[in-house]
Amino acid sequence: MPVNLTPNAISAINAGDLNAKPLVQVLEIRPIGTQRRYRLIISDGVMTQHAMLASQLNEQVTTGRVVVGSVVQLINYNCNTINNRKIIVVLTMETIIPECEIIGNPKYVPEPDSAAQKPMPNVTSGSTIPSMRNNYSGLSAPNSNTQGYRPTVQPAYQPPPNYRNQGTVMKNEAPARIIPIAALNPYQGRWAIKARVTAKGDLRRYNNSKGDGKVFSFDLLDSDGGEIRVTCFNAVVDRFYDIIEVGKVYVISKGSLKPAKKNFNHLKNEWEIFLEATSTVDLCPDEDASIPQQQFSFRPISEIENAENDSILDVIGVVVSVNPSVPILRKNGMETQRRILKLKDQSGRSVELTMWGEFCNKEGQKLQEMIDSGFFPVVAIKAGKVSDFSGKSIGTISSSQLFINPDSPEAINLRQWFDRGGKDLASQSISKDIVPGASRNEIRKTVSQIKDEGLGRSDKPDWVTVKAYITFIKTDNFCYTACPLMIGDRQCNKKVTRSGSRWQCDRCNQEFDECDYRYLLQLQVQDHSGLTWMTAFQESGEEILGCSAKELYLLKHEQQDDERFAQSMLKGLFRQFMLKLKIKEELYGDEQKLKITVVKAEKVNYVAETRYLLDLIPKSR
Repeated sequence: MPVNLTPNAISAINAGDLNAKPLVQVLEIRPIGTQRRYRLIISDGVMTQHAMLASQLNEQVTTGRVVVGSVVQLINYNCNTINNRKIIVVLTMETIIPECEIIGNPKYVPEPDSAAQKPMPNVTSGSTIPSMRNNYSGLSAPNSNTQGYRPTVQPAYQPPPNYRNQGTVMKNEAPARIIPIAALNPYQGRWAIKARVTAKGDLRRYNNSKGDGKVFSFDLLDSDGGEIRVTCFNAVVDRFYDIIEVGKVYVISKGSLKPAKKNFNHLKNEWEIFLEATSTVDLCPDEDASIPQQQFSFRPISEIENAENDSILDVIGVVVSVNPSVPILRKNGMETQRRILKLKDQSGRSVELTMWGEFCNKEGQKLQEMIDSGFFPVVAIKAGKVSDFSGKSIGTISSSQLFINPDSPEAINLRQWFDRGGKDLASQSISKDIVPGASRNEIRKTVSQIKDEGLGRSDKPDWVTVKAYITFIKTDNFCYTACPLMIGDRQCNKKVTRSGSRWQCDRCNQEFDECDYRYLLQLQVQDHSGLTWMTAFQESGEEILGCSAKELYLLKHEQQDDERFAQSMLKGLFRQFMLKLKIKEELYGDEQKLKITVVKAEKVNYVAETRYLLDLIPKSR
């Protein structure tokens, strides 16, 4: 007696019965163009039907777990109409018998562009497929003969309850089935997912050729471990931004799926949900303990050393040092905060973690207090970004999450290892060129190396530190009058002009009584190797001269006290500074010129500098 397929399975699926778990046989497998998907012809022994595998099932074909002749059990599937033809979209299936002779005498289904019925080529009822396997993927038959063997059919899938807003249900609108996130694909008609919000992005505003807009995203995790990002635009933002809370469980339906943009989306899902005007997002009254609060995929610090630059990963380690938070001027002119931590783990390696923005305040201050009190906390970072600037390090990005002493097996094991002697074990840093006592990794250069090594002439700017003396400061145009108005969370700072007794900003198109004064210093800098010119703006100018640009402006232009003005300028001369520089070649008219900008100027800390020089001695032998 041959293996029994589920009778009339194809007819039942076409009639809308999607709750059964039928056994069917694969008669044909073909790739679909370049879409990385597979089309099948499946049989119930009598009828055949075209089917399409969801992309997450591709591996079953590429690894040979499903071949022509395989008997499979359809676990989760839909039946859609595409080009007036029924197509079964298989979301989840299991291989029951890897290889088997063709069962029954199935009626062949022609290709969509073929009008005639034709017999199945090269297939006969009694034919067998060579190399018949005895291993049925974990299902044991009494012997190697498949006769008399009938696999146990799994019970019908019972979806969790679907929570919907109260109110009248539209006519003929049946509730969508709740399916796993991993089963989502663009070929489904109606679906619903039940998942926990693990992260929520900030509301961002943008401007493009279509006008102004706003957008925010949030990440979901379901009980099967599936993750996906959800994005909302404009009017949809107004509906859902305030109701989405991290940690809450929601049932979401009626969204569209589009390919995920991997430059911005680190989740392991090729799709992203875009909510629309008809979408529903309903809070579940129960927390559903089956859905974890968070899901990590931790990488040992030793593996980060070989990770690609800009890759996104999860890391966990014990914090062994915390540096103070320092203000940093970003490339776009905005100021932010930066704080550096050092993490170590059982792999014998340590790495720098750079926290940016708000992470430096609440979490950063808490970690600083812990370290100061003699306690070394465990920190987990989800979605940290790898940087290969001066060795390998990890940095936070907008979608990063940081957890202090998380309740996870990895954190518990790490804590026990550290307390039982791990704290006394030496670890090798994968973040190289560390300056002892300094606030971050530094690449030290001399003035002559800037030219000799062609710094700043690649696509990206070079960031280096030079220890040098300031030997000359131009006193003409040492500052400019700037717009004091705020644009969002930052100051405009564009140059303003006099308009009678008031100041006018062309960018903001406004007038005001008082303007701001910002440094624009042209400096001549010299060390033992040579001299060069560079520019210092507001914050670094204040560090060099020790007073505000407004004070010097009033001395020179209103009080006309040239002597005091000259004395103030002399305070910045012939003093040694640690100058952190951004070097980039830029186009001025038709000529390429090297622009050297002082990002930060610090007085030399001779204790830290001595340690740095002593550390160089072994390297020079």
